[in-house]
Amino acid sequence: MLRHRAASLLTLALLGGVRAGWAAGRAPLAARGVRLQTPLMATQPGGNGNAGAGIRMVQTITTGESGATTPAKGAPLKITPGTVSDAEVLTVGEQFALDEKQLSPAALARREELLSRSYDMCKEITSHYSKTFFMGTRLFPPEKARAVWAVYAWCRRTDDIVDKPRADRTSLRTELQQWQQRLSAIWAGRPYDMIDLALADTVKNYPALSITPFEDMIKGMVMDLDQNRFETFEELYVYCYRVAGTVGLMTMPIMGTADGYTEEDALEPALALGVALQLTNILRDVGEDRHRQRIYIPQEDLRRFGVTEQALIKGVKSENYVQMLKFQIARAREWYQRAETGVAMLAPEARLPVRASLDMYSSILDKIELNNYDNFEKRAYTTKLEKLALLPGAWWKTR
Repeated sequence: MLRHRAASLLTLALLGGVRAGWAAGRAPLAARGVRLQTPLMATQPGGNGNAGAGIRMVQTITTGESGATTPAKGAPLKITPGTVSDAEVLTVGEQFALDEKQLSPAALARREELLSRSYDMCKEITSHYSKTFFMGTRLFPPEKARAVWAVYAWCRRTDDIVDKPRADRTSLRTELQQWQQRLSAIWAGRPYDMIDLALADTVKNYPALSITPFEDMIKGMVMDLDQNRFETFEELYVYCYRVAGTVGLMTMPIMGTADGYTEEDALEPALALGVALQLTNILRDVGEDRHRQRIYIPQEDLRRFGVTEQALIKGVKSENYVQMLKFQIARAREWYQRAETGVAMLAPEARLPVRASLDMYSSILDKIELNNYDNFEKRAYTTKLEKLALLPGAWWKTR
């Protein structure tokens, strides 16, 4: 699911989807042969943790008592920042309210050490699960880049709570409620573990950062629980906002706006980019989603082009399906065009990474066309060299 969000993140970029190239595939990690090693406990800050909420993964991020883990995808991801107790993480969080002059040199040095480790962990998570998005963030100034990594890491973990296999949905609702409580604690300066610590620091550094889009993303997770079909595009738009557009709102205060523009001015383009990224993810991932009996393409569009659910689930690439897919691609490109107007509204240092991310992600639509509209068996993606080749054009467009 984060795949969709991830995009978001990118978008976010714009104004700044998880589910974020935003990142990894939407299919639960366990369904792809990934076993659970140690669950991330989503309990109240300072607790030992026994709720079982969290990310399904193999490699472990060692954080002491918190026992946080991060998902395995492809090559092993190993992050070992050393032993850090939950109590020490919480203490560092509470120090945010203090003036640095009130801290001893030793306490200040330890705080900076833990913050550095925390941001490095978020960086590793971002680079491992969303290479396209990570490449875009490397174009930001260091302070903004690590703040965006902190946001991405939170979105990644949120998404994995939903995607992990479970016997029933009741436990998931409970875990999401606990995750919401944990989010509120982060805003109160009470991080639960090392990865939360980076987001808590980001909240401190960017006071305009609102908790609302983070809460809305959690609502999007609940929506994914209850709904696997969308009757109209209007319904799909709400989903796109919650799982992708929210990322733009999360990162907008980090990106900043150009002179003469406000965040309110940039809001519509930011949301448009989130929708565009999410629509791109949906079209790219039709082949994977059908195996999970999920259809994100609006039912009204299937009927309009004479495509049945049964044919889509079976992966029948008929002429009707191709025409319907062309319509969906054209719609996604319209949303990218709306988003483009917002690039000039961003602070100068944010324009290139956002423009580059927009160009890189929209090129996935070109790949679907080059694959002769076969998104059942062929995955559309751009190579690293192709992404690099897009940078000069992105730079020129922001001049």
